[in-house]
Amino acid sequence: MRVVSLVPSVTETLLAWGITPVAVTRFCEHPELPAVGGTKDPDVAAIVRLQPDLVVMCDEENRREDADALQAAGMPIHVMSVESIEAVRPQLAALARAVGLPDAPDGAGVPDVAVVRPRFDAFVPVWRRPWMTVNARTYGSSLLASIGVGNVFAGAADRYPEVTLDEARARAPDVVLAPSEPYPFGERHRAELARVAPVLFVDGRDLFWWGVRTPAARARLAQLSDRLDDRAG
Repeated sequence: MRVVSLVPSVTETLLAWGITPVAVTRFCEHPELPAVGGTKDPDVAAIVRLQPDLVVMCDEENRREDADALQAAGMPIHVMSVESIEAVRPQLAALARAVGLPDAPDGAGVPDVAVVRPRFDAFVPVWRRPWMTVNARTYGSSLLASIGVGNVFAGAADRYPEVTLDEARARAPDVVLAPSEPYPFGERHRAELARVAPVLFVDGRDLFWWGVRTPAARARLAQLSDRLDDRAG
């Protein structure tokens, strides 16, 4: 099947399943594959010229107008929606069926996730200028909750609320978990973020890329949280 993936998580998953997309986005981290723009600005005409059997999109990462344009051009699309770790397994199963597999290959999904009592609370910035974070209705927050890490902005009304560092500090997080994407937080931001709480930099792909990455990413983040919990104890 000729598949175009406009979602980095999906590209990673398809490759793990032995399916090589005929095109991906420039954010998919596979320069050996043809790129057809970004997640928010795909080259619709280039995609149409490829005549794919399926274009895979995500309701969060891709724009509705691009999906409409692809459908208007006769392109079959499959739209995924993952707002929690619990959604990963059924969404992978649906993707597998869409690309002609009977089901998601063994090990591609995630185990049943029990409710875990938060051991400490984190502030998770995802953007700067303006500062933005996530609420509970996001995959990243759900993933952290599954390993006992609370989100100090879990109850925010917006999924990606704009906040200030003063507001974050007022919620008394135990740690700032600063991911490497979508905003590339790094050492140059440590002093600024340390105004809120001690800072730990984490791989943004582990925190926000769902799919075949989920089980190992969850284990890696759990190891980090265990070390923090031991340190706090």
